Formats: sequence, C-alpha cells, structure tokens
Amino acid sequence: MITAFVFSDLVDGNMARQAGSSSVWGAFLDSTLDRVADSAVFGGIAMWYAGRGDNDLLCAVAIFCLACGQVVSYTKARAESLGLKCEVSGLVERAERLVVTLVAAGLAGLHGFGVPYIEWLLPVALWLIAVGSLITVMQRILTVRREAAQAAAEEAAR
Repeated sequence: MITAFVFSDLVDGNMARQAGSSSVWGAFLDSTLDRVADSAVFGGIAMWYAGRGDNDLLCAVAIFCLACGQVVSYTKARAESLGLKCEVSGLVERAERLVVTLVAAGLAGLHGFGVPYIEWLLPVALWLIAVGSLITVMQRILTVRREAAQAAAEEAAR
C-alpha cells in the first residue's frame, strides 16, 4: 500500500507542472511532504530493526539512509536559495531510494510466507542506498563548491 502511494507521489509534481496547475505553494508543500514520507519509510525500517528485527547495525544504516536522503534534498534546495543551480542528479535520487527500498522490503517480507533465502534483500538494498546516497551528497557538495567558485570568479572579474 505504501509503495502505491510513493509511486503516485513520485509523479504528482511533474503532473501538476505539465497540467499548468503548479504553484509556489504546491511545490513547497510537495517538497515538504516528500521529506515526511521519506522519514516514515526509513524511520519505520529503523524502528523494525531496533525492535523485532534485532539488528542495531541495520537500524543505524536505515537512519543513515534517512539522514542522507534529507541532506541530498537540502543541498539542492540550499544551493538554489543561494542562486546556484546544482544541476547534478547524482547517483541515488529520491525515486531510486524509495523504489529500491520498498520493493526490497516487500520481497523480503515474503520470507515470512515461506519463501526461502529472500530475507537478505532489504539489508543489501539499505547498504546500496546508504553508499549511493553518500556518493550523491558528495557529488552535490562538489558541484555547489565548483558553482560557487565560478560565481565568485565571475563577480571578481566584473
């Protein structure tokens, strides 16, 4: 059910822009609620690993995925608020984070129904998302650093 909502959430902003019904308030609200949805998904996984999942390391990895996902979004928003573009997509965007994680969680859940050797899917997905998100954060930071230096050089040349 959550996966269906996330898939629809991934296209709503694009659909609003194409329909010409996009607004500043709508864009702000969509972005804000995206962060809430991300927190619910990764926070829920972290809570499961902290409790019944009984794996502190994977709990920490899920929290790291949550934090990196927030920082990926923040770096672009902050750069744009400073007048920079930050037009790097990065290795792992929000759609990839959520689709990979939710599909892996759903499939790993089949282990409880007798499907053997599938419980490893979610841990592998979390580790991939953690590494990919960290790379994306670094890509964006380096891009903003380069853009800021270029803007400063252009300003100094004037």
